[in-house]
Amino acid sequence: MRVSIISSSCVAFLWLVKVGALIHRQEIVQAYNVYRNASSAATPLQVGNGNFAFGVDVTGLQTFHSFATMSTWGWHNFSLPTTPNQTSVEDFTGLDWWTHGRLVNYDQPNPAEADISNWLIQNPQRLNLGNIGFWFANSNVTEGDLEKKNQVLDLWNGVITSTFVYNGSQVRVEVSAASESDAVMINVESELLSIGSLGLFFDFPYSDVNKFDAPFVGVWNASSKHSTLLDVTDNEAVIQHTLDDTSYCFTARWEGKGQVSGPKEGTHRYFLKTPGSSNLKMTGLFSNDASCSKAGNTSAPSVADLADSSKMWWQTYWESGAFIDLSSVDSTNATELQRRIILSQYLLAVNSASEFPPQESGLVNNGWYGKFHLEMVFWHLIHFSRWNHFDLVWRSMPGMYEQFLESSLDRARLQGYEGARWGKMTDPTGRSAPGGINSLLIWQQPHPMYFAEIEYRSFPNETTLERWDEVLTATADFMASFAWYNATTRVYDLGPPMYPVSENTSPNATINPTFELAYWRFGLDVAISWKERQGKSIPEDWKNVRENLAPLPIVNDTYPVYEGIPNMWTDSKTTTDHPAMAGIYGWLPPPSSPPLNITIVNNTASKIHSLWDLEDSYGWDFALLAMNSLRLGDTDQAIEYLLHPIFQFDDAGYPVGGSRVPTPYFPNSGGLMLALAMMAGGWDGEPGMHFPKGWNVKVEGFVPGL
Repeated sequence: MRVSIISSSCVAFLWLVKVGALIHRQEIVQAYNVYRNASSAATPLQVGNGNFAFGVDVTGLQTFHSFATMSTWGWHNFSLPTTPNQTSVEDFTGLDWWTHGRLVNYDQPNPAEADISNWLIQNPQRLNLGNIGFWFANSNVTEGDLEKKNQVLDLWNGVITSTFVYNGSQVRVEVSAASESDAVMINVESELLSIGSLGLFFDFPYSDVNKFDAPFVGVWNASSKHSTLLDVTDNEAVIQHTLDDTSYCFTARWEGKGQVSGPKEGTHRYFLKTPGSSNLKMTGLFSNDASCSKAGNTSAPSVADLADSSKMWWQTYWESGAFIDLSSVDSTNATELQRRIILSQYLLAVNSASEFPPQESGLVNNGWYGKFHLEMVFWHLIHFSRWNHFDLVWRSMPGMYEQFLESSLDRARLQGYEGARWGKMTDPTGRSAPGGINSLLIWQQPHPMYFAEIEYRSFPNETTLERWDEVLTATADFMASFAWYNATTRVYDLGPPMYPVSENTSPNATINPTFELAYWRFGLDVAISWKERQGKSIPEDWKNVRENLAPLPIVNDTYPVYEGIPNMWTDSKTTTDHPAMAGIYGWLPPPSSPPLNITIVNNTASKIHSLWDLEDSYGWDFALLAMNSLRLGDTDQAIEYLLHPIFQFDDAGYPVGGSRVPTPYFPNSGGLMLALAMMAGGWDGEPGMHFPKGWNVKVEGFVPGL
């Protein structure tokens, strides 16, 4: 049975829908299985579970392309600088900026502390844990030597099956990932195994210091900088990999007897051969253990049991949550949207459903050193809530905010504010990397309110209220403290200094950006309602700031990027990057007060459509604009934005990054799914479907959005 949750402003109740009663989900999902007959130079196919992912080339393993094996826990720090007075994290002091008549310290690179500043930006980096590929007795084999290459990703079961012919013999391999551990299951069938012409290799790279590592992660020719240690029995090998102060374990377990040799001179590559058997079943487990168990000293489920458990997880995933069926729509646009929906659901479960927020490229490769950005948490994760996969968003929410609360309270306190100031470019310790934009961005601040409010409409109970109360209180305390009372205008201003969503304005000139003002009001609205629902007192400063927040700026009957921006709409510099103004009516619901001028909202949408440099846009811009169009009643325009030529998804569903960020860029996928949830479920005041006229669409399990 599938549980769908329906809510109104007053009540939530459950109703049960028999699986397949409305929509034949398996048929639709498997219609979009991914097929390849050659490796992609940009993206792998992946198996994974949200916290761990294994990317493969056309052989089904990492044979010819060093795609990554990544996790939420695999991180590495290079050694600290040896420069005098820059040898510890505590030596970093940042920079002071004048902020409303006082000096405020910001975590920004200090030219006098260049080495420790750079170290904090670059460390830690997310690791490629290792590669598993085919070993050929002929060391000169290339992908071109393989014939009849065929590969399919079975989305319903989370299994990649690859076949090819080498030297007249077929090789078949099935690969899947464990649902509850960082393990990959491999099942190889070939006569080449039995005669010693085919085996597997395990290889381990050193960490890279690049800001972006795409499509491959790691350094493979620096063997002297790291070490591996092998312990082996007839059916198990344990390899401890040590990089500076980072150490973790890889355990390979196979059925039957095998022989492990290596490492090959000048590398950390090991080889597994199973002569006499034409079937190799193996589990490769990566574990965050500083010391490894001796080979043969642990028990583990069989490959078949782990594979069956993985299939069961995937089938449960597809059978639960919300669903959109566009199969009866006679439109190429609908067919492409359905493809993107199904493939995005798979890839987001593999790459984003993690214990920490994902980085922009998920578990495919590294961007920004593998760190995650707290302003992107919204685009990465809120769609899980809107598609009724709360179990996946609860992996990290609100736990991430709870874990980072202490460091965020400290950040605000050291700057002279109350409450918790959430960081931006962050690692699992909660430390925010130094940077001008990193330290002056504020639109990540109200995100907890959005997550909490979406959860509450599906679970309107004391448990939800208690779970989020501490985080929302600390968040709102900062928001009220950060807003600066302007004695001249008698309103509370946001900034300067600050960067708006678009990150392309002068921070010392940026004041009262349109979206941030609207989001600030929304956040305080939710925080106040949260206290009211619990019968708790509401801090007076919350109410005072909300009721006296600066009005949204207006330029020629449109909403500009920020108050007082020169030459809005006529200077091309004002019409590039993220068009965040569209978010005030689409992403966000109408404000509590004062009412939005819908004529101005429409005028702004028209200006963006005609003047914005969408060719230079990327990421979630198109989903943002689609949601704005939906709330304005233009579903055709919403579809046009979601299928814009710049908003691309490759053959396997990976969101293409474009010229400004590498592929994949998963905020695209999250934004797509959020906009489609709005189409499928509607919003307060206009519940139900909002697809183009004439589209015969079936949906299940959606709740109206805000």
